[in-house]
Amino acid sequence: MAMETSAESPVPVRTVLQAVSGWIGRLGRIWVEGQITDLNARGGTVYLTLRDPVANMSVRVVGPRAVFEAAGPAVTDGARVVVHAKPDFWINRGTFSLSVLEVRPVGVGELLARLERLKRVLAAEGLFRPERKRPLPFLPGKIGLICGRDSDAEHDVLENARRRWPAVAFRVENTAVQGSYAVGEVMEALRALDADPEIEVIVIARGGGAMEDLLPFSDEALVRAVAAARTPVVSAIGHEQDSPLLDLVADVRASTPTDAAKKTVPDVREQLQLVRQLRDRGRRCLAGGVQRELAWLAAIRSRPALADPVREVERQSERVLALRDRARRCLSGALDRAGDELSHTRARLLALSPAATLERGYAIVQREGGAVVREAAGVAEGERLHVRLAGGRLGVTVDERDGS
Repeated sequence: MAMETSAESPVPVRTVLQAVSGWIGRLGRIWVEGQITDLNARGGTVYLTLRDPVANMSVRVVGPRAVFEAAGPAVTDGARVVVHAKPDFWINRGTFSLSVLEVRPVGVGELLARLERLKRVLAAEGLFRPERKRPLPFLPGKIGLICGRDSDAEHDVLENARRRWPAVAFRVENTAVQGSYAVGEVMEALRALDADPEIEVIVIARGGGAMEDLLPFSDEALVRAVAAARTPVVSAIGHEQDSPLLDLVADVRASTPTDAAKKTVPDVREQLQLVRQLRDRGRRCLAGGVQRELAWLAAIRSRPALADPVREVERQSERVLALRDRARRCLSGALDRAGDELSHTRARLLALSPAATLERGYAIVQREGGAVVREAAGVAEGERLHVRLAGGRLGVTVDERDGS
């Protein structure tokens, strides 16, 4: 619990230090991982500094020589170790240190196992999914490069990129690429380049090396920083066989720094050749289209209607005259046939006409009401009848009738 103090009732230094010692003492024995620096053995005691590989922090470690000798010759400056220690706070000097009880070197197998576990965790979060990776611009206006100072990786990227496209522009951020400061410096350079609106691609490059030298590029903090960057990132770490976790989260993975330059910048000679090929192809397409249109136009012009327009008019005129004559002949024939048919019909009508019968000497006898007398028995003596002849009508009176 917090101390209750004020300007009127302060506590002495010893009380503060005793309280701090009590708080630290409650930690008990703990396992701590770090990198050994400043290893120094004096008599039966070994003194060293245990540095955090990622953050710029360290702690003083003290332990018996026998404990370090039992860990083997791998425990040297620069080695990664896991120590079982008891936190101590020296009240008289106000200093903090770890009293070592056991030291275990971190081997390659254990490092690989840790990286594999971290890889599974990041993959489960979707940081390695292909759909989240962004395409690189065809010709970036300015490229950010993170690499070691005066390194072969820097030379390879700049030289090959400028050989491919001489006008390419770079902003180079030199950082540590191995050791305890590498992760922090690379992340700081990444933030600076990602915040620059002129930077369209960021290349993180480093030459080959041992697996331990490439460990900073598998650090979780750096991997997450690359995943969160708004600018596409190209990873060019080590050689083809090297595969830090940065390769998996980057938008594009290059096998070498030279390969990074090839993937980031187009080759001006290839592009000029492509332009020439497209230009020639366009010319061929245009010439082919013009030739097809000219052939079509020549075919149209060779048709009789266009080759000799007057002849076509004459031909159509001849056709009209032929059709007219044909129509006249058809009409004349039809009229002649109709006239013959009419004459025949007239002759038949005349042959069957009552007038024709009267012309042959016959007569029609009718009563006063117009009824035709067909037999003598139906007429009474003295009845007034009308006789119709071919040449007129007669009125007669029946004086005598014979019904036989």
